[in-house]
Amino acid sequence: MNVFKQVARKGKLTLGLVFPIEAYQGSIAKMEHQEQLAKRAEELGFKALWFRDVPFHDPTFGDAGQLYDPWIYMTHIMNQTEKIALATGSIILPLRHPVHTAKSLASLQVLSKGRVLMGVASGDRPNEYPAFQKNLNQKSQLFRDSFGYLKALQADFPRYYSPDFGELNGSIDLVPKYESQTPLFVTGHSGQSLDWIAEHADGWLYYPRDFNFLQQSMQNWQDSLEKTKQPWKPYMQSLYIDLIKDTKAMPKPIHLGFQTGMDYLQSFVKNLENHGVNHVILNLKYSTRPAGEVVEELGELLVPHFA
Repeated sequence: MNVFKQVARKGKLTLGLVFPIEAYQGSIAKMEHQEQLAKRAEELGFKALWFRDVPFHDPTFGDAGQLYDPWIYMTHIMNQTEKIALATGSIILPLRHPVHTAKSLASLQVLSKGRVLMGVASGDRPNEYPAFQKNLNQKSQLFRDSFGYLKALQADFPRYYSPDFGELNGSIDLVPKYESQTPLFVTGHSGQSLDWIAEHADGWLYYPRDFNFLQQSMQNWQDSLEKTKQPWKPYMQSLYIDLIKDTKAMPKPIHLGFQTGMDYLQSFVKNLENHGVNHVILNLKYSTRPAGEVVEELGELLVPHFA
């Protein structure tokens, strides 16, 4: 199964949902009816379900995501669905040893028959770094080092030296084996230059911004791909929405998104596609309507335009 092509195609846009698929106040989700909503999202044509990696609840920072360990929860949702892509958004590389990350990834790829895509990041919650005895000031180096180690582990009997994570000398191998390399998408900049991301990652995962910023970001992305002599690679982004019943309602800003009606949402997402965005991850946290109701409406009136 090639979920990469299912989720990201040049000149096209697809839609995904991030867990928790629910509306909630504060930082802790209830995690109710998630299995049913995941199944329904697959039936309605959403192309990916996204799983965040939030080790700790930091009340001063923001919400705690889907609460569970991402690998365990992805396995749980894998067993409730059949073909929809399972994507991390995003694994915090510096706070996990790359061997354990690669082992979990390879295991889930084999068990899911290749349904996993992997967003990776350096983390944005400073309070987590001391808990792992990691230096926050070194997170850019740690991310780059872990990324290289992770890539090396996808080869047979790999060789790689890391001053932070250890050495592979070619005498041991990581199993199980997945038949091809898993696409890795860098989130934000993760402390790296855009040229580095263009050269080493399989795509770029960014945050919602206005269209002027997006246009410049897309140009910068294309320039970096050309500069590093890379083929086309996808550009993805998240988007918080509060979809209200009035289809003609114009947008009002919310955190990293907007409240609006379906008419504007359709035109907005189409405009994203016209700008070159390849996948949009919808977040329903700030919804004023039940998530199940919103998922149905999105599946009926938005997803078919981008199928």
